Amino acid sequence: MTGLLEVRVTSAAAADEAARGGADRVLLARPGPGGDLGPWPEEVAQARQATDCELRVLVRLREGYSTDGGEATRLRGLTWAYRQAGADGLVLGFLNGYGEVDSEVVAALTEEGDWPWSFDRAFDCALDRPRAWAALVGLPRLDTVLTAGSARGLEQGLDQLIEEVGQPGPAELAMAAGGLVAEQVPWLVRGGLRRFQVGDQPSADGVLAADQVSAWRRLIDAEVDRAESRRGSTRSDRPA
Repeated sequence: MTGLLEVRVTSAAAADEAARGGADRVLLARPGPGGDLGPWPEEVAQARQATDCELRVLVRLREGYSTDGGEATRLRGLTWAYRQAGADGLVLGFLNGYGEVDSEVVAALTEEGDWPWSFDRAFDCALDRPRAWAALVGLPRLDTVLTAGSARGLEQGLDQLIEEVGQPGPAELAMAAGGLVAEQVPWLVRGGLRRFQVGDQPSADGVLAADQVSAWRRLIDAEVDRAESRRGSTRSDRPA
């Protein structure tokens, strides 16, 4: 059994490296001064030409996780442009002024279409995590929530995330993202997590090279296999 490996990339070249390294999918974004933004549609088309790997695209026009009605209209147009350019799915995440999942904006952006989507790390800035999970679990075509367990990253949120993935909703949706390091993978897998995002440790040229992606692929799959073998052994030891 294998885990799901997603690589966050900012160029077509990086998407190609990720695919050659064994990534299951890539998340394409455009680096901004205060955080990643959505790429230009032509960049999505270039990434699509560079790889057959599943391609998801970040939907964001400005820094931060808030938006308004006028921008939401522009965002809807952007989602259409990304799909036309070859995106297989989208990644988005918005919070309202109360620090809650902005269900109205999320619904407006996802109500049409048949594409899968992810809620991004805006989730980790929600003031009430259980309430945020409740707002997301069961939404149509949502199959991933990117989270580190804390807005400060996995170094601080590891225990919280492991606790959450023991629950049915988060267990089906959570993907570890936000400063993942190799030493955290065994703990997360033992806790039940099977989805991981990397891309925070690029090489000198700004691209996570194929051999680096391959190393993540081997590590994740080995830990998942080990965990599943232990689970199988436990089941076989139980009396009939």
